[in-house]
Amino acid sequence: MKRVLTYGTYDLLHFGHINLLKRAKALGDYLIVGLSTDDFNKLKGKEAYFSHEERKYMLESIKYVDEIIEEKDWEQKVKDIYEYNIDIFTIGDDWEGKFDYLKQHCEVVYLPRTEGISTTEIKENLKSL
Repeated sequence: MKRVLTYGTYDLLHFGHINLLKRAKALGDYLIVGLSTDDFNKLKGKEAYFSHEERKYMLESIKYVDEIIEEKDWEQKVKDIYEYNIDIFTIGDDWEGKFDYLKQHCEVVYLPRTEGISTTEIKENLKSL
């Protein structure tokens, strides 16, 4: 069984997120999503609209997601790759090159973002209403 791992905040869940998860799942048989905790988002300077538990609840309803783990810090990725027997790490191509160091532990795939949609844009648009 080929196991795939991705990470993200998945706030204001939208079709771009679904496209990413669908393509991530297509890379293997079992998709694990590392969902950023509220505390980790604060460290990254992000503020999610929905809490970690609410975002987890939404992700659990998506047929492409097999398992959700907590993303608590930047450094846990190598540990997670070995703990969950990961074959492929994948993430959006806006992170291109930033996770190349993981190539010594598993395959790394940068997936293209869905054109015309982003959580940041949604938040900006909502502010202007």
